[in-house]
Parts: sequence; structure tokens; C-alpha cells
Amino acid sequence: PMLFGSRLNSMKDRMDLWEGEKGVLGWIARQGTVKGLDLVDFNYPQHLEGLEVDTVQKALADAGLKTGAICMRYPKEFQAGAMTHPDPGMREAAVALTKEGCAWARKLGAKELVVWSAFCGYDYSNQVDYVKMWDRVVDAFQQVCDAYPDIKISLEFKPTDENTRFFAVPSTGAAVVLVKDINRPNMGLTLDFGHCLAAGENPAQSAALAGSRGMLFGVQLNDGYQRLGAEDGLIFGSVHPHMALEFVRWLQKTNFAGHIYFDTFPRNEDPVREAEYNIRKFKTLWEKAKTLTEAGLDAITDKHDALAALELLDLHA
Repeated sequence: PMLFGSRLNSMKDRMDLWEGEKGVLGWIARQGTVKGLDLVDFNYPQHLEGLEVDTVQKALADAGLKTGAICMRYPKEFQAGAMTHPDPGMREAAVALTKEGCAWARKLGAKELVVWSAFCGYDYSNQVDYVKMWDRVVDAFQQVCDAYPDIKISLEFKPTDENTRFFAVPSTGAAVVLVKDINRPNMGLTLDFGHCLAAGENPAQSAALAGSRGMLFGVQLNDGYQRLGAEDGLIFGSVHPHMALEFVRWLQKTNFAGHIYFDTFPRNEDPVREAEYNIRKFKTLWEKAKTLTEAGLDAITDKHDALAALELLDLHA
């Protein structure tokens, strides 16, 4: 069955619409009111610091939810890099923190750890040795994968943001090469729709590239205008509906088996209604993608016939 998760931090917004407890446990309770939501993805260490496993499990049970994944968020002390830090002691600390995240995943019954480091990269030409930086990332992931072979370790690439202008792994193609170099069966990728757009990619092609190689462990769905490299975190399919539809179709074509996670930022909207809309939107796109396949879209793509594809989309709008 298809399982859905949504950004826990979104539950901090529009608190005027929420009368329950504030803080992480309250956000879990608020997510429990989202119709169709199944899972909570926790940021580590931010969401789980100072909490006991039993406390988190009770909050999840009370909300009717389970843990989907643990997502690494390295603290500011790793500003010069987590797995890429020039100080080997700091790299060891980053690996140790990542292993702690794996331990939490195991305790909470999750099978996946998603790694996104805001700090692993560089800002200027001639700042880093690219080969050494790459090798450090490979070595760090190998250590984590070997320590927790029962947990799927998943890299979430991002091309750029305000913390790091050039990430060590800036594209889907580079991420695929990284997984090959790490060479561990529990190493794969999480694709963020908005990150693919920011990298100048077609997200569906990115999903095909990773999914056809058995590397696509997770997805984080959103949308945006991508003005000046901004990450808008808008509702999935709201800006790029055709791209969203094709992305979903490639999840089907590559037999994607992970859960569907919405990484959106509803700062002005009711985050509960927004999450519910995302779930409904994805389900609609899923059914439409199946309809297009049944209607012969594969035969059209075999011919590279753009007009026929557009006509088929209009016919089944």
C-alpha cells in the first residue's frame, strides 16, 4: 500500500489554528489530524534531542502514525563540512552523529536514514580539492552503511543553497556515480523534486536514471518557480503539473517501493489542509499516470512524438 508522510516542521506554522501542545510531540499530534497521512519523518538531532524513545513511540501511537525515516540535519558546528570537513576529527564526529541517526531509525521501526548536509561543499574556485572531498564522502557513507546494514542509507542531493554554493554532490548524475563508488547494497538516493528543478534537471528523467538502477529509495515532493535559485516548497504539481505527472509515471515505471513524502513550506496556509491536498493531488496524478500508460503513452514516447503526447494529455485532462 502507498504510504504518505509530510514535513513535521510545517506543523509549527499557523499555530493560530492549533490549540494542542506545542513542540515536537504537539506537532506529531497535529499531523495525526491529517487525513490520509501515515508516517512521520524526523529530523535528527533537532526533533529527537532530549526525548526518550518510549515518549516518541507513545506520541506516534496516540496520533495513529508510524516513523517513515530519520533525516539528518547536521548542526552549525559542521559549517565547514560534515563528511567533507578538513579536520578528520570533525569528519569522525559527523559519521558518529549519522550512526546515532541510524540507531534512532532502528529503535523507532524505520528502515531508512536520509542524509542531506547543508554544509558539505564549497563556495569559491580553488577552495577545495574535489577528489579528496569526494573520497571523504565515499568513505563516510561506507562506514555508516557497514555499521547499519539493515538500514537503507539514502543521499538527498541539492545543487546549491545559502549555506553552500556548490555541494559536493550537485546533481542526480553525480549522485548515481557516488552510489556506485560507495558500492554498498543499502546505499541509495532520495530525490527532492525541487532540488532537481534547482539543478536544471527534469525530475522525471532523474527518477528514471536512479530508479532504473534500483537506487531510488525515497522521494521528497514539492514544487516551485525556481527564481534566483530559491526553494519555494510549494504544493506538488502546482507550478509544473506536466513534470509532476511524468515524475509520478516514472515512479510507476521503475516500481518505486518507498513512501511518498511532501517537503513543502505552507507558511501562510493551514498546514493540515495543505498536507491533505498534497495527498489527494498525488493520488490523482497516480491514477492519471496509469490511465496514460494504458492509453498508449509508451508507444508514443518510443516515437519521440511530442504532439501526440500533448494530445493524449489533453484527451485525458
